[in-house]
Amino acid sequence: MLPRHLPAPRTPSSMDAPTLRWGILGTGWIADRFVQSLHVSTKQVVQAVGSRSRASAERAADAFGAHTAYDSYAGLVADPSVDVVYVATPHNFHLPHALLAIEAGKHVLIEKPVGLDAGEARAIDAAARAAGVFCMEAMWSLFLPKFDVIAQLLDDGVLGPVHTVLADMGESFESSHRIFDAALAGGPLLDLGTYPTTFATWVLGAPLSVTAKGTAASNGINGQVGAVLSTPDALAQLHFTILGETPTTAAISGSEGVLEIDRIFYRPGPFTLRDATGRGILRWEEPLIDHAGLHFEAAEVARRIQAGETGSPIRPMNRTIETLEVMDRIREAVGFDFDAARAARHAADD
Repeated sequence: MLPRHLPAPRTPSSMDAPTLRWGILGTGWIADRFVQSLHVSTKQVVQAVGSRSRASAERAADAFGAHTAYDSYAGLVADPSVDVVYVATPHNFHLPHALLAIEAGKHVLIEKPVGLDAGEARAIDAAARAAGVFCMEAMWSLFLPKFDVIAQLLDDGVLGPVHTVLADMGESFESSHRIFDAALAGGPLLDLGTYPTTFATWVLGAPLSVTAKGTAASNGINGQVGAVLSTPDALAQLHFTILGETPTTAAISGSEGVLEIDRIFYRPGPFTLRDATGRGILRWEEPLIDHAGLHFEAAEVARRIQAGETGSPIRPMNRTIETLEVMDRIREAVGFDFDAARAARHAADD
């Protein structure tokens, strides 16, 4: 039986979060969206930005409203005025750049996925634990008010025992886009597949079995994945592709009802809760602010760091590692690797 109304989100105001001084490691698209969200919706300070060249760093500092520009990542993490580092470089550089910041004693928020595989995530987690610094994956969806409402519904057992999770994400990209570049860990798994896989493991926990099939893109890299995750009592069916647009919706089905999340499921937006008869309906609505909602994760980081904590219960590192373990199993089942991305990383270090 459905509740009379949906619960209110417990998400605190991001404006009320304690102010930290952020160092932005990387100057790309997601870094820009993150910084703009901080400026609009928080009191966080963009203290410094680091890039591989002086010109790039100065352009980003001007765009980001940062106080200082560094032409090296080492310079950024050594800045004593930086409290926390946001790692926003390409996927295959998350590991060395996160470790660089951690070794400098900085707290870190690392763009998803935190590494190419679970082994890299474990290495980051171990380093952060040894250093006693805060460390978290920037899986921003889970910090949105919408997902807190969904978490409350699941905790309250409104859907009854869950038996099915569905999640899909597909986008169309120009062939020149970095997502087709094997040297940058291209393909749908890391950029897109992180969202459906996180969603499924967030709802069901770690699966007992993982099966998957893939389709190649025109240049030979993996272009599409369909996967099934199974637990003793439930199945999750996942799909992600860079070969074309798909609905990009998600659903959780239980014996007492179904929760359907509208397009684009991992961003701010609406969902519908229906009872098992299909007659009882509750609707969640919120503004479609897209990546302007990145501030919620930053506010959580600031609150936890001020409290002297080294992680967040909303996205603890063990759950991040669990998700990457599942993604490793998907990749192995489909039969592709990130060797070219690792080779590019090693070449950049030489």
